[in-house]
Amino acid sequence: MNDISPKLQNQINQYQQLQQQIQVLSSQRYQLEAQLKEVTKAEEELKNLQPDATIYKNIGAIMVRAKDRESVAKELTEQRETLDIRVKSIERQEKHFRERYQSLQEELSRELGPKKDEGN
Repeated sequence: MNDISPKLQNQINQYQQLQQQIQVLSSQRYQLEAQLKEVTKAEEELKNLQPDATIYKNIGAIMVRAKDRESVAKELTEQRETLDIRVKSIERQEKHFRERYQSLQEELSRELGPKKDEGN
C-alpha cells in the first residue's frame, strides 16, 4: 500500500467519503419518507372525520385542541409538500453521489487491478 500514488490515495479517500455521504443521505431520506407517510396518513384521517369531531394537534411535546379543521388541513398540506420537496432533493443528491461513487469504483478497479504487463 505504500507504493500508491498520491492521486490514487486521493481517489480512495474520495471513494470512502462518498460512501459515508450516501449512507447519511439514505438515512435522512428514510426519516423524511417516514414523516411524509405520517403526514399523508393524518391528512387522510382528517378527511374521514365527522364534521363536528374535535381535532387536536401536536405543538412540541404537548397536544392542543385545534381551532378549526381548515387550518389543520392547510398545515398538513404544507408540511407534506415541504417533505416531498426535501425527499426529492435528497434523492437527486443521492443519485449524483451514487453515480460518482460508481465511477470512482470503476477507476479504482482499473488502477488497483492486475496489470497486463506484470509478470512478463
